[in-house]
Amino acid sequence: MSPAGTMKDLNTIKKPIEQDVKAYQKVFRDTVRSKVPLLDIIMQYILKTKGKEIRPLIVLYSAKLVGEINLSTYRGATIVELMHTATLVHDDVVDDSYKRRGLFSVNALWRNKIAVLSGDYLLAKGLLLAVENQDYNLLEYVSKATRDMSEGELLQLEKARKLDVSEEVYFEVIRKKTASLLGSCFATGAYSTIKDKEQIEKLWNVGEYTGIAFQIMDDLLDYEKTSVTGKPTGTDLKEKKVTLPLIYLLDQSNHSEKQKLMHLIKKKNKDPETLRVIRDAVYQSGGIDYCRKKMDEYKTKAIDLLHEFPENEAREALEQIIEFTIVRKS
Repeated sequence: MSPAGTMKDLNTIKKPIEQDVKAYQKVFRDTVRSKVPLLDIIMQYILKTKGKEIRPLIVLYSAKLVGEINLSTYRGATIVELMHTATLVHDDVVDDSYKRRGLFSVNALWRNKIAVLSGDYLLAKGLLLAVENQDYNLLEYVSKATRDMSEGELLQLEKARKLDVSEEVYFEVIRKKTASLLGSCFATGAYSTIKDKEQIEKLWNVGEYTGIAFQIMDDLLDYEKTSVTGKPTGTDLKEKKVTLPLIYLLDQSNHSEKQKLMHLIKKKNKDPETLRVIRDAVYQSGGIDYCRKKMDEYKTKAIDLLHEFPENEAREALEQIIEFTIVRKS
């Protein structure tokens, strides 16, 4: 938290680097522009429906933490956001999702084939932006995160079939699926201003710890009786995703209890009463408290590692972003 101990909103956090945010946004807009009319319409729609842009903000402040924001930083923020946006477009196709942030997804408006091609275009533009400006190391960090995200998703799908997810596997999945992208944001920003691999790696780890804490919070919200984020409760169970609250419950159950739970998840996972029974069992087992403790551990690790850098405006902003990202309400 900030010295005053208060949580700042995202607009307040952005304020000191407002001009840099605008400069990054211009690079992003210019990069996605296309001479193909349909593609340009889709890109303009994506620009209008983009979220809070927390990841580019992390890139900018990570650069400012160890040096000065520059043109390479703007490109790094753009590459990160291009890769992230491409994965969201592709995810909506894979998940048959027709809404994102309350608005129609690309595949809902233009169908799956066009959505996949649009995602491919975003990925290609990110690659070209890096190569044309010889930002090879920036590309390396973001490509590593993109690879990890794909591996994490596939590992989760593979394990979901048999529901044989251990806590160790769970953390490997979320490290790859969620945390690696945040790690690349911190590392990309740092690399745009310094070449000290030890410092860059340290900031990658700050991002990974933040991403793990973020994902645990996201998984906890699925067990909320009333979701404060608007995310439907029980979604993970309906999709047979074995997350930390359920892993804890299964670990605490005896053989017969575990078999019964496994049967419910495999055969009746979309039944509202089944979802209620499992959620209640998670609460009673202490699973929610256990997960909150784990979440706090990773958040603390992220902030403690961040505090190894000199105190300045950027460090305070990054700490606030970590708090905002994990303890988000919408």
